[in-house]
Amino acid sequence: MMKYAVYALLILVVFYTACKGQNKTDLPKDTITSETKELITSYGPNHIARTIKQDRKGNIWIAAFDGVFRYNGTSFTNITSKVSSARFFSVLEDRNGALWFGSIGAGVYYYDGNSFRNFTTRDGLINNEVVCIYEDKIGHVWFGANGGVSRYDGKSFRNYRLNGGSMVEDRTGIPFPDFTRPPHEINAIIEDKTGKFWFGTRDNTFVYDGKTFTNTTSMGQPFTNVRSIIEDKMGTIWLGGTNGLWRYDGSTFTNITQNFVGYIYEDKKGNIWTSSETAQGWVLSRYEAKTLSNKTPLVTELNPKEGRMLFGILEASDGSIWFGADGVYRYDGSRITDFKK
Repeated sequence: MMKYAVYALLILVVFYTACKGQNKTDLPKDTITSETKELITSYGPNHIARTIKQDRKGNIWIAAFDGVFRYNGTSFTNITSKVSSARFFSVLEDRNGALWFGSIGAGVYYYDGNSFRNFTTRDGLINNEVVCIYEDKIGHVWFGANGGVSRYDGKSFRNYRLNGGSMVEDRTGIPFPDFTRPPHEINAIIEDKTGKFWFGTRDNTFVYDGKTFTNTTSMGQPFTNVRSIIEDKMGTIWLGGTNGLWRYDGSTFTNITQNFVGYIYEDKKGNIWTSSETAQGWVLSRYEAKTLSNKTPLVTELNPKEGRMLFGILEASDGSIWFGADGVYRYDGSRITDFKK
């Protein structure tokens, strides 16, 4: 493995700117694909890495344009190289320890550690281009896709479509045809502490209370092209996208920065990390936990990959920060390790 250690310049900056549906589809029984022996290497993905997660065993999973990679602490394995040549955008470990991988064009892959099962529009998935995956409090798995979202209850899918600036329940049971690319996709899904669901899309942002989808606005203006949404340990909602980084305390939206934000992550100490585009290029920003309620939270910026868009962020169990760009990188507090070939 070729590791390139790049000493990062840390600059301290204080900013002054801041689903219930009717359609059900019985799934076929013959969609199991046996796992084949994969090549183990010392390097990770060589292309864009969109999402990074750590499972309960400590393995790090990376959804990338050249496959889904598993890092066990010493080596990488491309788990999907013999299963699909699709680009992968998302990965989720569910409460049972199984993995879900969202692809662009090939639907969703379910992996139980031994074999794969592929779900597509033929099985009721709303679209085969799956951008994000989320598991709710009762174990339903949600798939954010181009054109809408699918909810899977372990037996069948229920779908909700983006429809001219709104979201609606899809009662037809008819998914988008293969190779159809609707104009907007679901980028982010969360369930907040009250049980409401938030959907960030390339169109508007919606809150779903189980019956009605509400278009989320601040001072009459919608939040458009939201790329990432989280709820932090204190119950505060954070939204990031074209309109910058926003904080919602349950009654008021506050703008933290107007820079484009691609990803939001909360670490174990309660600090908020973002990937954002600034005048100096793409940066990782860490907003200090103790100052988050301030009008101008204290922020530290790290400029790790000049000119490269930054994607998923993860704090691993050892405290290191992993992030995706043109490959996957690890920041240990003093240097950045590049895991490309």
